[in-house]
Amino acid sequence: MANRKKLDPGASPLHYFGAELRWWRERAGLTLDGLGARVFVTGSLIGQFETAVKVPTDEHVPRLDEAVGASGALMRAWELVRRQPLPYRLRKVAELESTAKKILVFQPQIVHGLLQTEDYARALLGVLGQKNLEAHVSARMARQRLLDWDEPPLLWAVIGEGVLYQEVGGRHAMRSQLARLSSYRAAPHVQIQVLPFRCGAHVGTTGAFNLYVRENQPTVAYSETYSQVAATVNPRDVEEQVHRYDLLRASALSPEDSAELISRVMEERYGCDPGTEAQLLA
Repeated sequence: MANRKKLDPGASPLHYFGAELRWWRERAGLTLDGLGARVFVTGSLIGQFETAVKVPTDEHVPRLDEAVGASGALMRAWELVRRQPLPYRLRKVAELESTAKKILVFQPQIVHGLLQTEDYARALLGVLGQKNLEAHVSARMARQRLLDWDEPPLLWAVIGEGVLYQEVGGRHAMRSQLARLSSYRAAPHVQIQVLPFRCGAHVGTTGAFNLYVRENQPTVAYSETYSQVAATVNPRDVEEQVHRYDLLRASALSPEDSAELISRVMEERYGCDPGTEAQLLA
């Protein structure tokens, strides 16, 4: 009991759900492990649901409700969770990336952070000022280590063709950045597609977004600007974003044709730098 975490039901709908889950579990005289055994998960995961560290799936909630005898109370609390953005801590992109089995991203204007070179990232992050710039660049580079894991997540990136021409950080930085994209041409866990100018109007005109597909947790639909972050597990919103992403992939060039275009733009627009290219492709 000494390590029992005090809950704050008013912090967010997810915290409210966790507090309700604990109340009903204790009312039923069940330990964390006891409840976990009834719904076929670990007691540790039950504790993470109660403290809003993890989000249960739609499949978990009816089983939890029945196991603790809540008579639908947990189902009603879960509806509040589904309709609201995730708490701030669960919106942190590094955490979402590190727990995902698949990371599906659409970026019409810039290279996604997991694929950026250091110079490209420094130019982007420095737009709003130089304060703590190197720390921010280092943090972004650290996020990319997940692509080197023994079992990395699948990263699927759809980028607008304009990304290849938007000169971020100067010609040398762009040549290196396109060489970085080309270096993943044969990587099975990284797929890159370019959405060409000729496709005209498309379902991604409202802006960039990401989808994080996680094991035993809901898929998260995520979008951000310089000042705001939005993340949700609402099935209706997620389904809509998944549909948009499928349409974008269908409209984009194939990964192989995209790689050809990236290499061509690198050479024709920014000049070929054999030393830099060989280093990134090694």
